[in-house]
Amino acid sequence: MAFWWPLLVLLFAYAICRFLLMLIPPNVPSIDVDVSDVVDDGNQTKENSFIYIPTRGRQTDKVQCYEPATMKYLGFFPALKPDEVRERVEQARKAQEIWAKSTFKQRRQFLRILLKYIIEHQDLICEISSRDTGKTMIDASLGEIMTTCEKIHWLLSEGEKWLKPEYRSSGKSMLHKRSKVEYHPLGVIGAIVSWNYPFHNIFNPMLAAVFSGNGIVIKVSEHASWSGCFYFRIIQTALAAVGAPENLVDVITGFAETGEALVSSVDKIIFVGSPGVGKKIMRKASETLIPVTLELGGKDAFIVCEDVDVEHVAQVAVRAALQSSGQNCAGAERFYVHRDVYNSFVAQVVKIVKSVTAGPPLAGKCDMGAICMQDHAEKLQSLVIDALDKGAEIAGRGRFGNLGTDAVDQFFPPTVLVNVNHSMLIMQEEAFGPIMPIMKVSSDEEAIRLANDSRFGLGCAVFSRSQSRARRIASQLHCGIAAVNDFASNYMCQSLPFGGVKDSGFGRFAGIEGLRACCLVKSVVEDRWWPYVKTKIPKPIQYPVADHAFEFQQSLVETLYGLNIWDRLRALVNVIKVLTEHNSPSAGTSRRSD
Repeated sequence: MAFWWPLLVLLFAYAICRFLLMLIPPNVPSIDVDVSDVVDDGNQTKENSFIYIPTRGRQTDKVQCYEPATMKYLGFFPALKPDEVRERVEQARKAQEIWAKSTFKQRRQFLRILLKYIIEHQDLICEISSRDTGKTMIDASLGEIMTTCEKIHWLLSEGEKWLKPEYRSSGKSMLHKRSKVEYHPLGVIGAIVSWNYPFHNIFNPMLAAVFSGNGIVIKVSEHASWSGCFYFRIIQTALAAVGAPENLVDVITGFAETGEALVSSVDKIIFVGSPGVGKKIMRKASETLIPVTLELGGKDAFIVCEDVDVEHVAQVAVRAALQSSGQNCAGAERFYVHRDVYNSFVAQVVKIVKSVTAGPPLAGKCDMGAICMQDHAEKLQSLVIDALDKGAEIAGRGRFGNLGTDAVDQFFPPTVLVNVNHSMLIMQEEAFGPIMPIMKVSSDEEAIRLANDSRFGLGCAVFSRSQSRARRIASQLHCGIAAVNDFASNYMCQSLPFGGVKDSGFGRFAGIEGLRACCLVKSVVEDRWWPYVKTKIPKPIQYPVADHAFEFQQSLVETLYGLNIWDRLRALVNVIKVLTEHNSPSAGTSRRSD
C-alpha cells in the first residue's frame, strides 16, 4: 500500500491538470473574410439580379454562374487558358518549397482557424452552397459542414502521427539495420472536383495536401464556380493568418482545356467526377506519369432483409436516395428488398416520399432542392420512361412547392419505381437524381448477385436485425465502402479511406491512406548501432569472389531461412567453416598464387 498510494495521488493530480487544461480555450485568432459580393441582402442592382437563360453548348472564355433554383444570375469567372494554368501552378510550386519546411504546429493552427470560422459561419457557408447548387440548408449542413469539421478534427488529432516516420521490421538478414518509411510532400497536387458538394470537395483535398506539406491547385466545376471562389477566400485568409506563403493554395475556373492543362502541370491529380472524364484524366496523366486518384460514379446497392424494422429502414432509404436532391456522393440508387417485407417497405417508402416537397431551398420550407445541372431533369425523365416501357410502375411521387416559372425545368419530383429489373437503364446507369427503383428478391444470395451485377463499385448498405448476417452479405459485395445497418456513415469516420472499384475509380482519399497518398513514400535503411556495428561484405563474396563463394551463400540462406532448427544449425556450422578457411593464411597464399 505504501508504494501504490503515492502513485494513485500522482495519477489523480495528472487527471485534474488535464481536465483544467481542457477548460482553457485555445488561442485561435478570428479571421475576417469579405462577403460583400456574395450576401443577398435584397439591394442588388438590376444588372446583377436578372434571370439567366443558359445557352446550348459551352462558352470558352467565361464560366457563367446562376442559381439553379431560381435561375437568378450570379456573375461569371474567367475560363483560364493553358498558359495561365501553368503559371498558377508554378506560383504554387514556389510557395510549396517554403511551406514544406513548416512545422506541424503551424499547420494545426491553420486548421484551427478554419474550424473556428466554419463553426461561426455555418449559415453563410450553407447558404452559398444552396444558392450555387440548389441543395437545402440541412443537406448543406450534413454534407458540407459536418464532414469538413470531422476531417479537420481528425487531422488535428491524428494527422501528425500518420506523417511521422514509421519504423518497420528489418527481417532476419538485416537485424543490425533500422528500417523506416518516411513521408515527404509530393510538391503541387492538382484536384478537379465536382459540383455536388462545392465546399467539402474543395476543402477535402486541400486539407490533406496542405497538412502534408504540399501546395494545391483546385479546378472547381463550371457548375459551382461562384461558391468555390468564395470558399477560396476563406482558405486564403486563414493561410495569411499563420504566415503561409502566398499562392500555396489556388482555385481556378474553366472548362476541359483548363483541366487538361492542370493535369499536365502538377505532381499528382485527384479527380472527382464521371467515369468518362476520369478515363481522359488518366490518358493525360500518362504523359507525365503522375499518380492519379479517381473517385468516379456510383450505383450503390441498398439491401433490406426480411427481419428489419421496416419503418426505420424506409426512412433511412428515402434519405439515402433523395439527399441533396440527388446531388448525393455515394448515394443509394438500387434497392433490393426481401419479398416477405417488400409490400410493407414500398408502402412505407411511398408514404414518406409523398410528404416530400421539392422547391427553391431559400424561398420557404422544402425537403428537397433543385437539380444543379442544366438538362439533367430530361435525363432523369428518360430513365423513368425507359423503365415504364419495360414494365415498371410508378408507386408514388413527391410534390412541388413555390416553383417560379423561370426555374421549373430545374426540379424533378422524388419518384418511387416498382417492378423493376436489370434490363432497365435505371438499374444500370448512374442517375444522380431522386429516383428510388425497388426490386424484390427471394434470398440473400440473389441480393448479392444482383448488387454485384453493376459496372460500378463505390458503396453499399445492408440492413438486417442480425448484425452478423448483414456483415456477411456486405463482405461479399464488390465495392470500396460498406455500411452495416446504416447508410453513408463511413464518411463521417474520417480515419477511413474513401473510394471504389470498377467504374467507380481507384485510389483513396480521406483517412490514413488518403493522407499518405499526398506524400512521396520513401524507404530508408540505416545501421542500428552505428558506428560500432557496420555493414561489411563477407570476404568469400568480396571481389574477386572465392571459389567456394556460392557454397557460402547457399549455407547462409539455409542458416537464416531453414524450416527447422537442426538444418539451420548444420548450415551455420558450414558458414563458420567457410569463413574460417577463407581467413586462414593458406587460403590467402592460395589466392595470391592464382
